[in-house]
Amino acid sequence: MKPTTPLDIDLYVILDRTASRGRDLREVLDGVIRGGGRIVQFREKEWPSRRCLPLLEDLRGRAKSAGIRFVVNDRLDLALAAEADGLHIGQDDVPAPVARKLLPPSMFLGVSTHSLEQARKAEEDGADYVAVGSIFPTETKPQFQLVGLDLVRAARQAVRAPLVAIGGITPDNAAEVIRAGADGVAVISAVCGAPDPAQATRLFLERIRAEKAAQKGAHTPLTARHKRL
Repeated sequence: MKPTTPLDIDLYVILDRTASRGRDLREVLDGVIRGGGRIVQFREKEWPSRRCLPLLEDLRGRAKSAGIRFVVNDRLDLALAAEADGLHIGQDDVPAPVARKLLPPSMFLGVSTHSLEQARKAEEDGADYVAVGSIFPTETKPQFQLVGLDLVRAARQAVRAPLVAIGGITPDNAAEVIRAGADGVAVISAVCGAPDPAQATRLFLERIRAEKAAQKGAHTPLTARHKRL
């Protein structure tokens, strides 16, 4: 089911304890909020659910108070327990149709994909947004196959759902990713591991929104532009 309000996925920050380099994820989240971020995802690959839940509930509460979307990676049980806004799953997790059946209608679903076929299948299976990657080399997920910007371009032609690109994206290449057709970029260490997560968030948003504004201006009919002059 589609979210009742559009997803603001210009910058999708993934909160990862390992990538934060010892910094408390609450501090990282607070920085993202100050920097203007509108959606975050909690990602924890090592801790068991019982250990995760207190931190997860705290993060969820902070995000809710700030009015930003909060997503849980992989862990359907934790997403439901924390009453998250959404669940994000990968190709090796519970299948999207099963997840969609188990989630309440108010929760949205995102799916990671690494090929055009997977992107199409994710949308067919009910994904509210489709993630594609890895776009560039990344230390966070070194085992992932690089798909590059060509997959973003191809997926943009084949998929109507919002596209989020992930993998090695920095403020310096974010605009290039948006030009290729992504609606937003997902980042982990570029914000979690940044000396100042708030400033990193602002910089990403500036670059992304500037590129979107440039695209919008380029597509504005000449007569309409003349009327503004």
